[in-house]
Amino acid sequence: MAAPGPAPLAPAPLPLAALPPSRLSIGRCRCQSPERPRGALSVPAGSVLRRACQIKSHPSALLVAGRAPCKIVSRLPSLPLYGHRGTEGHLRQGPLWPPRTTERGRKWLPSNARGIVGAGPAAAGSRREERRRDDGKATISNDGATILKLLDVVHPAAKTLVDIAKSQDAEVGDGTTSVTLLAAEFLKQVKPYVEEGLHPQIIIRAFRTATQLAVNKIKDIAVSVKKEDKDEQRSLLEKCAATALSSKLISQSKDFFSKMVVDAVMMLDDLLQLKMIGIKKVQGGALEDSQLVAGVAFKKTFSYAGFEMQPKKYQSPKIALLNVELELKAEKDNAEVRVNTVEDYQAIVDAEWNILYDKLDKIHKSGAKVVLSKLPIGDVATQYFADRDMFCAGRVPEEDLKRTMMACGGSIQTSVNALSDDVLGRCELFEETQIGGDRYNFFTGCPKAKTCTIILRGGAEQFMEETERSLHDAIMIVRRAIKNDSVVAGGGAIEMELSKYLRDYSRTIPGKQQLLIGAYAKALEIIPRQLCDNAGFDATNILNKLRAKHAQGGMWYGVDVNNEDIADNFEACVWEPAVVRINALTAASEAACLIVSVDETIKNPRSTVDAPPGGRGRGRGRPHNH
Repeated sequence: MAAPGPAPLAPAPLPLAALPPSRLSIGRCRCQSPERPRGALSVPAGSVLRRACQIKSHPSALLVAGRAPCKIVSRLPSLPLYGHRGTEGHLRQGPLWPPRTTERGRKWLPSNARGIVGAGPAAAGSRREERRRDDGKATISNDGATILKLLDVVHPAAKTLVDIAKSQDAEVGDGTTSVTLLAAEFLKQVKPYVEEGLHPQIIIRAFRTATQLAVNKIKDIAVSVKKEDKDEQRSLLEKCAATALSSKLISQSKDFFSKMVVDAVMMLDDLLQLKMIGIKKVQGGALEDSQLVAGVAFKKTFSYAGFEMQPKKYQSPKIALLNVELELKAEKDNAEVRVNTVEDYQAIVDAEWNILYDKLDKIHKSGAKVVLSKLPIGDVATQYFADRDMFCAGRVPEEDLKRTMMACGGSIQTSVNALSDDVLGRCELFEETQIGGDRYNFFTGCPKAKTCTIILRGGAEQFMEETERSLHDAIMIVRRAIKNDSVVAGGGAIEMELSKYLRDYSRTIPGKQQLLIGAYAKALEIIPRQLCDNAGFDATNILNKLRAKHAQGGMWYGVDVNNEDIADNFEACVWEPAVVRINALTAASEAACLIVSVDETIKNPRSTVDAPPGGRGRGRGRPHNH
């Protein structure tokens, strides 16, 4: 009869979701607390492992749900984990715990970087989920860049993924979730090779080769639209804008907003400056009540008594843009006046009034009918302008004042001594109108620069903020489509075609490059797979159909989220600029190469030491007695 083995210290595996919602810590306990056995291990429910994982039995660790973290915690050896998809991972003491050796440090970089992606996949595609983050202010968004910006990311490898999402948003405006998913999937596919000791430079060379092949393939198969045909170009721009809006919160109104976005961009000059499109939010009304203003519009500023007497509409007025405070204040800066009689004091008061009236007289003599100032305009100046049929607005936001200057011409003056016609702006029409519960000032027919303002209507504040972010992405896409007139099909079609192309290419080359380029090709399938997962489809079945269709030459076939099938997304007008996919592939590949090439992570211990609590000081200049 065989001798009985040692009794296991750990019970059967417990799912993390079954643990009570108490404070949990991670580490090996050396204390002799009666509440916890020696060598106990607990897992933080709020860590990067958001999904229900199971820990295998370990000979020197026990899963315990403790109420408070242990006082003495040492390094924790890696424990095998099994995720929800059956892939084996590892759990360590937090993403920043430094590895004991360089070799182990390399293995952990891909896992730590993939931790950030848990917040992103649900935000991909037209059936993606909304995410709500509450840090004192509620934010509801399905924009990948917005979600990642709000995350409190600590690990440097994860910060790299956040940075590429920000760069994608700034450069292209869309594809932020895709670039993060691709980078994380690249790391996942090369992790086995890193663990086997394959040199990082071999992986980097293979990835750069695959990226260059993929970019060249996109340029070869992308469809170009002639800019000379204005109708065809406008149709292309509207379809690109609708594709960008189809995955947003306002997807039900994508036809309405896609036309508005294209009209807004077409109003700009050849430079297509994003800052020349203003977006203002007015609560109340429906989405379709939103309007596009061919000019500058901003909310009425705070006004003093006498404002009601001012005219609210002018034809071809001259506009004075000032950075001057037109308010009666004591002129006491750098001055000291001594008086002996009441008449002398009255003369000083009269002089202060005269200083203000001199400024107002100079503005009136310049011929300006509309006066805008970044600084306050007081009640005396307001009544002065009202008596002379002039309009004034103080405390105008700097952004709106600069946009008015760029649209109407002129320049912002810090003095009223040189208000000539050269520094005054002009427009065809100025009027103040009521929109919802607010009043807005409109400048239309601006001669110097083409500009426009989108006034959004809606209910909740969070909904309107998300609408603004959605329109920003659509505007960026339309701007890129004008500058780069080549488009590809979306919905995972271009990724499946690139995956097939790279997989076929990998079979023609020998050695390790074949495996690595094949891994790159497999990673590209994460985009259509995630689209299927977010839509609730059978991803395996859909991807099998897509592989078969692309093998037969259907290069534009992708996921059809409306019919739970595959479709020719180019014929279905699911278009996006080719530069979006090129930029996403390049950024994701470079981020993966950067993380793989890191040899060791060094952490400064001083940065983790808490500063001592502040105490009472000894006073300024007092000697310290011992």
